Amino acid sequence: MPVQESSPIILAENLTKIYRSGPIQVPAVRGVSFAVQPGEFVAIVGPSGSGKSTLFYLLGGLTRATEGRVVIDGVDFASLSDAERTKLRKHRIAFVFQKFNLLPTLSAMGNIEIAYAVSGRTEPLDRVYLDHLSDLLSIRGRLKHRPSELSGGEQQRVAIARALITRPAIVLADEPTGNLDTKNSNAVLDMLARSNRELGQTTLMITHNPEAAAIAGRILHMRDGEIVKVEDGSRPETIRPFGR
Repeated sequence: MPVQESSPIILAENLTKIYRSGPIQVPAVRGVSFAVQPGEFVAIVGPSGSGKSTLFYLLGGLTRATEGRVVIDGVDFASLSDAERTKLRKHRIAFVFQKFNLLPTLSAMGNIEIAYAVSGRTEPLDRVYLDHLSDLLSIRGRLKHRPSELSGGEQQRVAIARALITRPAIVLADEPTGNLDTKNSNAVLDMLARSNRELGQTTLMITHNPEAAAIAGRILHMRDGEIVKVEDGSRPETIRPFGR
């Protein structure tokens, strides 16, 4: 079914970030405003220096805006203490980065389990959901292997599983195919699209690659810290989240 219009799960209003070095001011994001509806897949695309990575960190509550605000599922980041921001990120947002950041001494399964443990959730890990996630990402047969025994594409799929295991409302992915070859990039992009459709999570992806951005339902083009164009992408459908 198509994404239904409702209260936005991500809202950016007049978002501005200025970096200062002595008397010099460098505006990285300039008055950006947009909304993301629950279940959408949105890509933000632009060249290096366009401000997209700074926008990513603002949306994830990893840095504070100079002006404007970010509202996540009705909660204004600016109204929260550092501890409250951390708690909101743990419970509502998952991050996927260009670097896989897997713990080398743990198996793929161990990396997923430790992510669940540090999320602060009190209920036991849902093994049925983990099996479903592993099948969705095609890593079930690789869970006993350490990162050094996995290909780059497999490591990124484990990183995605680690992000999704807590059933976050929002997945923020920053250049998730940046370290991968074409074959593995296509596989990871397909997995992100499938997880958006089949798990019903809102996905926002930052990329410099217009071809990667094309899998999204909506594409925001950035240049010089501003959104300069908005276009429709593939409009992936969403369904009821697994197990809910």
